[in-house]
Amino acid sequence: MQTSVAMTDIGRKRKVNQDYVYASDAPVGNLPNLYIVADGMGGHRAGDFASSYAVEQIVRSIQRSTETRPALILQKAVRYANFCLYEKSMEYEAYQGMGTTLVALTVFGSEALAVNIGDSRLYEISKEGIRQISEDHSLVAELVRKGELTPGEARRHPDKNIITRALGIQEEAEVDLFPFHADSGSKYLLCSDGLSNMVEDEDLFRIIRQDKDLQEIGGELLMKANRNGGLDNIAVVLVEIDNSEVRI
Repeated sequence: MQTSVAMTDIGRKRKVNQDYVYASDAPVGNLPNLYIVADGMGGHRAGDFASSYAVEQIVRSIQRSTETRPALILQKAVRYANFCLYEKSMEYEAYQGMGTTLVALTVFGSEALAVNIGDSRLYEISKEGIRQISEDHSLVAELVRKGELTPGEARRHPDKNIITRALGIQEEAEVDLFPFHADSGSKYLLCSDGLSNMVEDEDLFRIIRQDKDLQEIGGELLMKANRNGGLDNIAVVLVEIDNSEVRI
């Protein structure tokens, strides 16, 4: 049996919630399920439009796709959403410069596939610990990969919010795909940087590994981010693997 948890919170400092979440345990087109977090950027109300519009276009593209390979389905859908966003930003002055991060996941049996662009993240939480599956497209992440910053220094770096890739900023988008084995008993967290910047990985692991209802766990994650300052919007989607079935 599948259950779902997907939630956002405006945080303590922002006036507009630019995070957007989507979760479907049921098939979406030729994908068996679909989970998405998007974190918009842009002035006025362009950021919240960017995130919601991008997700809507991705879902629409997947629903219409005749492809059967998950990697091609996701790649084409994300690129289509990027094109739609870019066209909107060129067409309307209020939307100029808008964009959004995106992380998406689909699980098929014991295998899974994620796609991301920007710094919204996918984590795996198992009895062994917590690991980040996606890779951030950000200035500090590039410096960490080059060995010029430690992960701890990156968390405190004043430029940690500068991202190097996003949907809608350019005519074509470069996205990363992450195929991986989805273990029974593991949980998967898709989140915006409003959570990952405010809550340490150790606390994410401790909260998510609790033997509690996923709705309650999601609420605790939002509460923890707000207690730590709530400097940004917060988005959470939780996926639990149980006997090769997906629970969100």
